[in-house]
Amino acid sequence: MTSGNDTAVLRVAGRPVGRYVTRPELPVRLSPRPYLHPVTTLSGTAVTELSPADHAHHLGVGVTVPDVEGFNFWGGRTYVRDQGPTELDNHGTQRHVTFQLRDPDGFVEELRWVAAGGELLRERRTVAATELTDQAWALDLTFSLTNVTKDPLSIGSPATNGRPGAAYGGFFWRARKEATPPDVFTAGTEGETEAHGRRADWIALTGSGWTLVFAGATEQTRRDPWFVRTGEYPGVGSSLAHDGRLPIPPGETVVRRVVTVVADGRLGRDAAAALVRKAVSP
Repeated sequence: MTSGNDTAVLRVAGRPVGRYVTRPELPVRLSPRPYLHPVTTLSGTAVTELSPADHAHHLGVGVTVPDVEGFNFWGGRTYVRDQGPTELDNHGTQRHVTFQLRDPDGFVEELRWVAAGGELLRERRTVAATELTDQAWALDLTFSLTNVTKDPLSIGSPATNGRPGAAYGGFFWRARKEATPPDVFTAGTEGETEAHGRRADWIALTGSGWTLVFAGATEQTRRDPWFVRTGEYPGVGSSLAHDGRLPIPPGETVVRRVVTVVADGRLGRDAAAALVRKAVSP
């Protein structure tokens, strides 16, 4: 991994496949945080977007949560029960502290989640890139969030605050927007309506000449339903707070691991499943 000016380049087999920005210069309203963008296939096709017109707070690939004890680490408006999306002065920031390890194919990073002048969470983020075939590679992202305060914290979502179907928060990938919405499928379902809000070992998003296959790589991660959008915009993420708020007692840690296959071409179910098995195998 080469770096400079607070950015780092992720490489697979010597080819750049991702740019990681650690200290972006962004308005507070966007909840500034490190992100990966652009992420590309091995042939160079971009599969992420940064601050698109439809959602300026969507920042490529990262970890983002709309409600940590009332503070917004997602960006944009906050969903308030019985009121709807509301502009609030409650945005938090994820601050890069250091790379504890850095190699050409990945890194281990320490971050602090800060709001209202205080640190709420300490994160350890591990990112690794692995070549799978000459047309596919895998991005392995693990995040560990530790409550560093003396009080209980909880993670929420617009869904837990009264907006049905909007349980986003956690790992999130804003995909490339094209003239035609991407297709989405799992091992047993097809389409946004069927896949959204459901648990599945993996979920695939296929565009004009690319495929992304997202897989929960631990038992706890697979318990989180997927948040899926294709029609309004293309994006896939996890739902840390789907049915209720996720409590984090003082000193306790929440860990999730998502592995994403990034492939050239449009993969079918069998090919997607095979690459997931290869990417997640011990």
